[in-house]
Amino acid sequence: MTLKFKEPAPIVDHLNPLESMMQRFDEAAKILGLDESTYNALKSPEKAVIVSLPVTMDDGKVQVFQGYRVIHSSKLGPSKGGIRYSMGVNLDEVKALAAWMTWKCAVVGIPYGGAKGGIQCDPRMMSDGELERLTRSFTGAMRDVFGPEKDIPAPDMGTNPQTMAWIMDEYSKLRGEASPAVVTGKPLVLGGSLGRVEATGRGVMVSTRSAMAKLKMKPSEATCAVQGFGNVGSISAKLIEQQGVTIVAISDVSGAYHNPDGLNIEEAIDYVTNNKSLEGYKGGKIITNEALLELDVDILVPAALEDQITEENAARIKAKLIVEGANGPTASNADAILEGNGVMVVPDILANAGGVSVSYFEWVQNRLGYFWTEERVNRRADRIMKQAFDTVYKAARKHNCSLRTAAYIVAIDKVASTSKLRGIL
Repeated sequence: MTLKFKEPAPIVDHLNPLESMMQRFDEAAKILGLDESTYNALKSPEKAVIVSLPVTMDDGKVQVFQGYRVIHSSKLGPSKGGIRYSMGVNLDEVKALAAWMTWKCAVVGIPYGGAKGGIQCDPRMMSDGELERLTRSFTGAMRDVFGPEKDIPAPDMGTNPQTMAWIMDEYSKLRGEASPAVVTGKPLVLGGSLGRVEATGRGVMVSTRSAMAKLKMKPSEATCAVQGFGNVGSISAKLIEQQGVTIVAISDVSGAYHNPDGLNIEEAIDYVTNNKSLEGYKGGKIITNEALLELDVDILVPAALEDQITEENAARIKAKLIVEGANGPTASNADAILEGNGVMVVPDILANAGGVSVSYFEWVQNRLGYFWTEERVNRRADRIMKQAFDTVYKAARKHNCSLRTAAYIVAIDKVASTSKLRGIL
């Protein structure tokens, strides 16, 4: 029997990432005609683990932190997903991000399920010693969840290669054996992969290049604005500029910087390296982050936070191509507006999947005990991203839907088909 979907209940929080994910999941499920059993099995996470982590702070007092790990799916393989340290971490956010990881891994065809984790803390207010003790405590609490063949964390907001080194070391101690493949995003000397630092931004560039070809957009005549100038935004801007596109605006928490004649991205990256942010940057006129989104450009790359494009500002977006470097930068209530205005959106689960693709390569290299050159990593990652874009574009044409819905269709169909073949459903 084909599942008959009820009209969605009113959403109290329009910007809840779990609601956004589920609205898109529902739309793709309707087009696929998922049966009720499959729908129910795929929409819910397999496991959600909540732990309390007592940590002795530098002043001798014990503070208790809340930690989360959600395994959304292990149908395609061990679950994969980052760990974020942020005061904004909550169960709904982690559930949504875990589901996004399931679809992201499926859409690019790597043998992983999806997971996500987080600890509610402010890492900027903690010493390295406090962060290390917190990380080791979390690893101990997750010793039966993590594993090279079970669940593989990676860095996310507020965490970095050093965090992954602590997890790898603590897990290895607990298991009594070296386990470099338990995490990815590690320092190179501990088994990290060449090409990992640029991987997500590189995937955004490949997605941008692929979409421009479909739109018959000439790089030498195109302009682009990039919101967010962290790892993903800065590398996306640099690599898109190298394709011949003029980058006219960039931004970070200090504001946005606009120069209609084009910015020198290498200079901007050097400035941030020396000054920690774009604050004081003289390469362009200062505008707001909100104004950057509405600039008259051909390409917009939102690579900052969730829910930057909403039903409130979507109609004012002038770009004809949006490539989502961040997770969830477009709220679900903006999708129809953008589609109605003829904007092509390369969705997050496709556009920023270069990072998890190279994380997969790191895991493979750790298990082989043999490491590839950066050129080989980049070549294989580019091929994965190009093939994934072409698959999603073909699905969009077949079902007469947006690239976002097509990406969910491709991903959900793969997970559902695998589950049925394994006899899980």
